[in-house]
Amino acid sequence: MSDALIVIGRDGVITRADDSDRNSVDHFRRAGRLLELSPSQYLVPGLIDTHIHAPQWPQMGTALDLPLEKWLFEYTFKLEARYSDAEFARRVYDDLVTTLLANGTTTGVYYGSIHLPATKILAQVCLDKGQRALIGRVAMDDPKQCPDNYRDGSAAIAIDETREFIRFVRSMRGNEVRLIEPVITPRFIPACTDELLRGLGKLTGETGCAVQTHCSESDWEHAYVLERMGKSDATAIRDFGLMNRRTVLAHGCHTTVSDRALIRNQGAAISHCPLSNALGSNAVLPVKSCLEEGVHVCLGTDIAGGLRASMFDAVAMAATVSKLLEDGVDATKAADSRGRAGSGISCVTAFYLATTAGGVALDLPIGLLKPGYRFDALLIDTAVPDTNLRLYDFDKSVDILQKIIWNTERQNIKKVWVNGRLVKG
Repeated sequence: MSDALIVIGRDGVITRADDSDRNSVDHFRRAGRLLELSPSQYLVPGLIDTHIHAPQWPQMGTALDLPLEKWLFEYTFKLEARYSDAEFARRVYDDLVTTLLANGTTTGVYYGSIHLPATKILAQVCLDKGQRALIGRVAMDDPKQCPDNYRDGSAAIAIDETREFIRFVRSMRGNEVRLIEPVITPRFIPACTDELLRGLGKLTGETGCAVQTHCSESDWEHAYVLERMGKSDATAIRDFGLMNRRTVLAHGCHTTVSDRALIRNQGAAISHCPLSNALGSNAVLPVKSCLEEGVHVCLGTDIAGGLRASMFDAVAMAATVSKLLEDGVDATKAADSRGRAGSGISCVTAFYLATTAGGVALDLPIGLLKPGYRFDALLIDTAVPDTNLRLYDFDKSVDILQKIIWNTERQNIKKVWVNGRLVKG
């Protein structure tokens, strides 16, 4: 809409979004309650990152040449063990949330660490800074796949501390509008005993919480679950009671058609993390096929398996890898047998995954600028000097949209609102 009036209620909900009329505009201007965009400025929905490992922020961009299982043991678990230090956690999480808001991430879906105090700090930081967040205290107790210095002492401890974190978030002062929500978070099946998975499934039923975990991310994880469980990752997650309408399954690159049918029937979602998948998942999620099958698909950075903090980068990568899947990459093969025909998605579809589809996946009224939705939004300025976002007077509306999607940088994001509250600018 090129000339619109968006009205936001005191509760942060959009009450009107339509063609502006002079009387209404004059009324809000006289009351000092009107923000008018300049010709170079555009308003877009806030970005929804559905897969973030908060403790991994300090290691982003390191050791990504390693296979997933080695990366976890040689780098990640050692770093995550440091979050027993509450001050270290506070310093890192403050920096992380500030940076993500500056990049336009209005909603973050976070894995914490196994440390309850540190994960409470993450929740408080998000609330204080005004970022919408779904946060989970990570549960992982299997000594066969977790290091001695970084795992839950027992399934019972992990379940009890998960229950305590849920209670803490739901009773946080200032969180009456549920800006912060708890998420039940078994790291992934290889890191959890059956006892823990069953217990968390029971807790899911008792609390009605959202769930997040990894699903068929890599050859190693996919094969490990098949061998241990005798069934696929998706089926096992369902059977443990961990798949519901608000379950977010990270990656899903190795899911089969039948796995995705199960995910669709349960109303769960796959968080597509194209950059980290390209580096460590041994496959590309066929996003277009998933959408055609009716599966909810959203988008994530997968910090720090993904090495970019901006969801605009995730959007660009989602469109790019889909084209690589469509065309193939091995030029020694004939063109008609090189790729997977019909797999490409446009940058507009990729942007949909980062906005509207994220709201659908989380079953929250976010990701759209329309009445009844929460006002989570970004003000993009295309006239900021020394950026890659350049417009010309002959650009059509569709050209402007594409340029914003492909070329927006942190400097172009001048203002960020979450739930009607200005949190940047």
